[in-house]
Amino acid sequence: MDLKDLLKDIEKYIDEEVTISGWIRNHRKQKEFGFIDFSDGTSFNHLQLVYTNKLANFEEIAKYPIGAAITATGRIIKSEGAGQDYELSISNIKLEGDCDEDYPLQAKGRPTREFLREQAYIRPRTNLFQAVFKIRSVAAMAIHEYFQNNNYVYVHTPLLTTAACEDPDQMFKITTLDMNDIKKVDGQVDWREDLFNKPTYITGSGQLQGETFALAFKKIYTFGPTFRTENSNTKTHANEFWMIEPEIAFCDLDHVMDIEEEMLKYIVKYVLDKCSDEIEFLNKFVDSTLKEKLTKLLDSNFVRITHHDAITLLKNSGVNFEFNPDYDDDIAKEHEKYITEYYNSPVFITNWPKDIKAWYMKENPDHKTVAAVDLEVPGAGELIGGSQREDDYDKLMARAKEMNVDVDTVDWYMNLRRFGGCYHSGFGMGFERLIMYLTGIENIRDVLPYPRTPGNCEY
Repeated sequence: MDLKDLLKDIEKYIDEEVTISGWIRNHRKQKEFGFIDFSDGTSFNHLQLVYTNKLANFEEIAKYPIGAAITATGRIIKSEGAGQDYELSISNIKLEGDCDEDYPLQAKGRPTREFLREQAYIRPRTNLFQAVFKIRSVAAMAIHEYFQNNNYVYVHTPLLTTAACEDPDQMFKITTLDMNDIKKVDGQVDWREDLFNKPTYITGSGQLQGETFALAFKKIYTFGPTFRTENSNTKTHANEFWMIEPEIAFCDLDHVMDIEEEMLKYIVKYVLDKCSDEIEFLNKFVDSTLKEKLTKLLDSNFVRITHHDAITLLKNSGVNFEFNPDYDDDIAKEHEKYITEYYNSPVFITNWPKDIKAWYMKENPDHKTVAAVDLEVPGAGELIGGSQREDDYDKLMARAKEMNVDVDTVDWYMNLRRFGGCYHSGFGMGFERLIMYLTGIENIRDVLPYPRTPGNCEY
């Protein structure tokens, strides 16, 4: 049986015989008996297995190494030792898979996260990464439940695309052309020889395709992998990551902020409810403020300020920032930190300078800003970015040309404004940024099962 089911109602199994299969996490051997710290991955909590020299194969069991896979049968009894209330008194144990002496996760010392990144295939067996990836799984379920419960349609947007929602220079290119023998016509690549007959990218966002479904189903969301070529080695960037991107018809900027706040609170509460053991562990060993931070978010009323007012706040702060706040520019990490600490709450920053935002965002009446919003959260900075989309065909076309967008590749997207278009909005949330926030983990490499970052594409 699964350890999770056993531990959930363990008193029911006292003096009952049960069989469990999993791995040895630690093994203490003595002259007449031994103790095995057992885990099968279904529960964050472990179970102690006890065996004595009354077993015929006692000497053999005593040699079972850390990391070995076993199947154990025995009776659940109340424990006489400290650290656990119950244990399994073994009557039979079978070695399912031995473990060599060079197993990376020995009992001596606690391996560093840097070391475990080099052993990514084995790190899910540690307590830290079992907590992180369980929370990742539960958070994904929370996201689906929130949107499904609110009448959203889940859309699988393409991973291969000829339409660049983001800067094409930051997107991976794919081709079936022979890279050692590229044929050119008038100095340009002859794309007629390629499988798709035109330049094709691995998606950096499913937004544009998502909008087409929002104007049919009213409310949709995408949740899948995205890719960027950004050559950045910061703690918050990766070249492959997951994104949640809802798109909602008949929705303005104020309404989309309501949705963002409601969704985030739903996910946080869901994780706190479903992963209490994991949160307690992370609160103890990773970030002592984690539980307080997450609980506080649930009771917060998110602040809403304009980009202009945020810059004014920074300029009047008296703080000597490394990067000077500017009304025409983005805000830096240090600015995000100051703003969230000043309000002691998550903060929506709205109405950004149009020259630093994407071409598809709705221009405000001042002709200087766009109806865009970033959500800044305490301890993590920017978590969600969104906007009201430009629904005027002529304005969108003019803006696309102004931003040097190849309009021939997005003519279908433009046509949404001609064929029953309406005001609509959407946002994107990086899933790994969310998991970092939920776990207190500071490096994105430690919330991705197999991180893809510059110079690193192992496994």
